[in-house]
Amino acid sequence: MSNITSRLPVVQMQKSAHSYFQASQKRSNSQAMQWRRAVQIGFTLFNILIGIQFYRFVHAGLDSTADGLPYRPPGIEGWLPISGLMGVIDWFATGTLNTIHPAATVIVLAILVMAVAMRKAFCSWLCPVGFLSEYLANLGRWMLKRKRSFLLQRWLDYPLLSLKYALLGFFLWAFVTMGTEGIAAFIASPYNRVSDVKMLLFFVNIGSVGLTVIGILMLGSVLIEGFWCRYLCPYGALLGLFSMFSPVKIRRKAETCIDCGKCDRVCPARLPVMSKTSIMSAECTGCMNCVISCPVKDTLEIGTAKRKLSPLQIGIIAVSIMIVFSLGARVLGIWESGLTDEEYRMHMQRLESAEYGHPGS
Repeated sequence: MSNITSRLPVVQMQKSAHSYFQASQKRSNSQAMQWRRAVQIGFTLFNILIGIQFYRFVHAGLDSTADGLPYRPPGIEGWLPISGLMGVIDWFATGTLNTIHPAATVIVLAILVMAVAMRKAFCSWLCPVGFLSEYLANLGRWMLKRKRSFLLQRWLDYPLLSLKYALLGFFLWAFVTMGTEGIAAFIASPYNRVSDVKMLLFFVNIGSVGLTVIGILMLGSVLIEGFWCRYLCPYGALLGLFSMFSPVKIRRKAETCIDCGKCDRVCPARLPVMSKTSIMSAECTGCMNCVISCPVKDTLEIGTAKRKLSPLQIGIIAVSIMIVFSLGARVLGIWESGLTDEEYRMHMQRLESAEYGHPGS
């Protein structure tokens, strides 16, 4: 009896230490999620702001009676990834950056560099579409009172997963077929000169077919986490391929892992984190859900082989890459479009002309 009594304080101390660790771990996990949410919200609000500025610019340009045009934010070209990727190819081929949509090219380069440096951090930390997709999945779990989104069977999931790589392959095949001269001609085409305007007007004047497609994508995102990102986004596929060269990875210490499976259950990419020592997959976005969910301290980490990275550091590096590229382009004078307000107005007034149709149509 006395032995049991003497051991009670030790057991209580062990329980207290365990409870303290769990509470500390929860606080740390909560802070990690807050950092990522803060970056996502901030970048989404920034995109909404430049969208409003661009809408004002286009609205004035379509009005032939308006005296002048408001400021056109070059950052809107971030929504022209195809033009930006073609601009990268053209820049490397000719040694000269195009002046039609130079910001699109700079932004694509920044995101590719980010993928090599920080895996698909753009997808999980900056992309507004990824941010919306996550909240739609959360909404679906709340509405259906489920802890997890629906998971498709492997026989269906894997073929669907290949769709975004097939779409990426189609675009790359088109670029090869066009050749450098064809790409340069597309960049200089009337269509590409107003591709940003056409993109905005598509959503402003969206028809029943467009609304139906968007509705299906949103419903799919409510039921299946990351529906668009996982199955259909060719941009994400490209970044995933570049991310495989990144020294930053999710790393697992097998000796301290308790095989609880929490990391596998929260991974939006459905990766087998629990059975790997490091995650090499092109599907890993570096969202840190697995790291945050791990109940054993330092068992799951994200970073290089020699250096662990905190959520704050990842957010700072991701945002810094975008800032450095955009500010650097401004300093070098390669951020603003070379099209004058008068040229933009002239093109917008003639949008219905056949010459502004897609060159491949």
